[in-house]
Amino acid sequence: MARTAEMKLLELMVLKNDISSVIEYIGKKENFQFQTKLKDSSSGESANEETLNIDSQFYESLTKAYTELGYEGEFKGIKDCSAPRDEDRKKAADLIAAFTDLKTRIAEATDEAHKVNDAYKEAQAFSNLKVSYSELEHLSFLSLRIGRIPENQYEDLKDRLEGSAVVIKLGNDSSHVLVASSKKGRFALDAELKNHNFVELEVPSDFKGVPESALKGLEEKKAEADKALEELITEKANFAETHKAQLEHLLGCFTIAVQIEAITSRLESTELVYRITGWIPSAETENYMKGLDELTEGRIAIRAYEPFEVPSVMSGKEQVPVKLQHGKFVKSFERMIFSYGSPIYGAIDPTPFVAVFFTILFGIMFGDCGQGLVFLIAGILMALNVIKVGGWNKFAPIFMAIGISSSIMGLLTGEFFGTETVLEPFAEWVTGLFGTPRAPILKLMPSADPKSIYVMFGVFGVAVAIGFVINTCGLLLNIINNISRKCFAEAFLGKNGLAGAVFFWYVIALVLRIVLAKHAVAAYDIIIILVSLFFAAFAEPFERAANHEKPLFENGFGTYIISGAVELIEVISGYLSNTVSFVRVGAFALSHAVLNFTILTLTEMVGGQGTIGGIIVLIAGNALIIVLEGMIVAIQVIRLQYYEFFSKFFHETGREFKPFKFEIE
Repeated sequence: MARTAEMKLLELMVLKNDISSVIEYIGKKENFQFQTKLKDSSSGESANEETLNIDSQFYESLTKAYTELGYEGEFKGIKDCSAPRDEDRKKAADLIAAFTDLKTRIAEATDEAHKVNDAYKEAQAFSNLKVSYSELEHLSFLSLRIGRIPENQYEDLKDRLEGSAVVIKLGNDSSHVLVASSKKGRFALDAELKNHNFVELEVPSDFKGVPESALKGLEEKKAEADKALEELITEKANFAETHKAQLEHLLGCFTIAVQIEAITSRLESTELVYRITGWIPSAETENYMKGLDELTEGRIAIRAYEPFEVPSVMSGKEQVPVKLQHGKFVKSFERMIFSYGSPIYGAIDPTPFVAVFFTILFGIMFGDCGQGLVFLIAGILMALNVIKVGGWNKFAPIFMAIGISSSIMGLLTGEFFGTETVLEPFAEWVTGLFGTPRAPILKLMPSADPKSIYVMFGVFGVAVAIGFVINTCGLLLNIINNISRKCFAEAFLGKNGLAGAVFFWYVIALVLRIVLAKHAVAAYDIIIILVSLFFAAFAEPFERAANHEKPLFENGFGTYIISGAVELIEVISGYLSNTVSFVRVGAFALSHAVLNFTILTLTEMVGGQGTIGGIIVLIAGNALIIVLEGMIVAIQVIRLQYYEFFSKFFHETGREFKPFKFEIE
């Protein structure tokens, strides 16, 4: 059986002049995990503080430019980039200078456009004046105020000043006004205007003619300013398009530089030498060490340790990181494992089991050839990146697998998007090879036929049988893993050890003997069941004796009896629920058939499959089943994996292998 990948600990002694290139090598290989958390960066010293400051500034400026140019989030990665050289720094400086100059010109043009637009709006506001303002300034008996007020206060101001002043609306809205009162009433006028948030406008000194005569000139100037701004915005778009590749490359280079220095500043070091320790898969160690030796031209000291040679591992203070090695299909199920927990280092890898069980269970619970083909096609398109669904494309093999299994189950039940007529020729051909042709091969939909009930119980029986296999695999994994770790007490005693497994297997075998062979329960049956049940429920003193722990009864004999009795009930109820839980697989298979039948019935009620209404109901119904029931079935399958399979051997979790790699933050 496949186990987790073997790991080794590497200890690297690197000269100060080589540390940057070594860390770049580590980050690009993406298969080295630092042994422990690095020390606080504030306590470390930079290998080249002056270069770090320059590179950090370039990184910040490039990141800001990347965002402001409008293609944030489209960066494809930094695998083709390297730490920046002097020519990269020159290119970055030139690019940043060009972009800064463009930004400055856009800011100036924007400011100019705003000023011209404001002047044009103010001039428009004076368009209701039919005399030149120079004449209004020299009136002997009137005080004039021209300015802005909140538009919603115009009517209130007019009412308040009625009889003491005249309020004239300027322009097309109520925000610009001219207010006239007698010279004697100017103080009361100013007080009322202040209460209405009046802001007086200063009429330009050169604005002495009739306002309409100035509008045309301002309008032309406004058009010129808007055109100049539009040209600069177009220039910015062209700049973004022509410099995107260069900017992404430079950003990748300086990202590497900043992250290299962040790691360097947190490493153990002397004045001339840095020490790096970390885990790497054993299979890659030789080539890795050779690559480092060539990179530094022999100026590096490397030592490799097996896990049992590492004191922190042997003392239990550190766990060896766990890496799983799979092909594309099984690898797509890894996240399902790590979402529950990481396996222990050296344990049997459960991912292949999960891949097989998930595929089979989903297919049984979601049996429809047409709907399965939808999943299959979606998986193929996701694998080819024709459609992109966030981070779900990496699960394309899962979609293809459940699509195939659902389609196979659909061929057996004769369902194709809920209809049973499409696959009838295939069913009759297959059944005809073994006797009388019939369709479908396996009819799940309950009916008045007396045989229907036998089919239903047959489906439940198959589901329970699959559950027995899954539970058995979980028990065997637990036993084998504990034996390989020399934890013999846990392997042979307890609920999930050999004692519990014997109880589970023997009870199932006894039930089959009674039901199928009509055997009576014998004395030896009771003895085997009771003995296995005793060592499954009352295992504590035997486990402590095997582990050389004293006293045998940690909390006293009375507590041992009580806890054993509770454990006895838990063992019996646990195995019973673990087995019966798989009845839901058959129940979902039947409910899927019923849902398809319901959609088909609704289709017939609105005119049949040949009508527009029928087609709409058929498409909408199948879409609902694919999305909603597909999600529910997936959740149920994951639940069965977690609670019925993982619970048998996942008693403690390991440490997932997370190698260091360069990433855009």
